Amino acid sequence: MTSRTPTTRTQLAEQLGLLRLPRSAAELDDFLARATKGRWSPSVVLEELARQELQERERRSLERRLRAARLGRFKPIDEFDWDWPAKIDRAALERALSGPLVRERENLVLVAAQGLGKTMLARNITHAAVLQGHSALFTEASQMLLDLGAQETPPAPSSGACATTPARRCCASMRSATSPTTPAPPIFSSRSSAAATSRSRSSSPPTWPSATGPASSPTPAASRR
Repeated sequence: MTSRTPTTRTQLAEQLGLLRLPRSAAELDDFLARATKGRWSPSVVLEELARQELQERERRSLERRLRAARLGRFKPIDEFDWDWPAKIDRAALERALSGPLVRERENLVLVAAQGLGKTMLARNITHAAVLQGHSALFTEASQMLLDLGAQETPPAPSSGACATTPARRCCASMRSATSPTTPAPPIFSSRSSAAATSRSRSSSPPTWPSATGPASSPTPAASRR
């Protein structure tokens, strides 16, 4: 019977890397030390290796989705002053932040003049969707139009700006008004399958955001494609 040549730790780390187990490869010495100290059985060794690799994949996935969301710098929702707006549907916004809005593929539209926190809320809702495991994108209507124009075969223009994303994804778009008296108030839309903004035909904008759930709401709402 031929004897088996022992594998060095360096070789073992390289093999783990080839198997796409980066954390185990990088922390091999520490992993083996813990296994030896704890006198782990072979099944416990495999369980711990699988656990830490899944944890690492979740961490890297979260980092990728946060980069893809294009959130930039923003204040957390904890710093939002709920007493500042004259009127706000806090329950609808908290529901959007907690996850049901994206999971159930609902729409949310915020309408308000400038400076009342629409962008902050949109970024926080997008950020919450990413933390809950969804792919999400925050963008402004102007950037959305530039992205559409850069495509080789852009879709037919619609009223406002439009973007579509695969199922179980969330898209938040912002359009800013030039002044509080602008006939077309800014609209924020967030949903799982598609997002769109449309101009309001109201002669005067509301004093602060109105939040709506399904797209059938009478207020300016996003349409699902």
